[in-house]
Amino acid sequence: MEDHAIIDLYWARDPEAIRRTGEKYGNYCRAIARNILPDRRDAEECVNDAWLGAWNAMPEARPRLLAPFLGKITRNLALDRWRAGHTEKRGGGELPLVLEELAECVSPADTLQAIEAAELEAAVNRFLRALPEQECNVFLRRYWFSEPMADIAQRYGMREATVRTSLFRSREKLRRHLEKEGLL
Repeated sequence: MEDHAIIDLYWARDPEAIRRTGEKYGNYCRAIARNILPDRRDAEECVNDAWLGAWNAMPEARPRLLAPFLGKITRNLALDRWRAGHTEKRGGGELPLVLEELAECVSPADTLQAIEAAELEAAVNRFLRALPEQECNVFLRRYWFSEPMADIAQRYGMREATVRTSLFRSREKLRRHLEKEGLL
């Protein structure tokens, strides 16, 4: 089913919208949640909450693109759940590693809040648009989708060490970009 038809179902308050959303975007949203949350049950619950979030957000919002809309809801819910339940002994997931890697560019205490700031978001978007396509994709797979480096390497036919080096160089470029923009 096309996205516009699913959105129309939400606007009509038809519960079929939830089923269709799950069919089309369930795996996508589960992947986002599982990369952030170590417990699969938490990830699954987060995806279910994302469907509710989409239901509550529409019809006030009518997204142009459904996948990023649902991905953002899922990601935010997963980050909230991770923050609420995170303790050292639980550990797990890719998020602690991702935040540690980004700490070189943005202070660790402010990382989650800073990423949400509109000015920083705009600067990062400008940075991403300037990257070559594969470098941008690798960066997004790691820092937006929180994918493990091994999965990224397999997806792009790269060695894991090459992915690690690419991400290091991209973070350095981002740091310089943010310094130039006066955000660091």
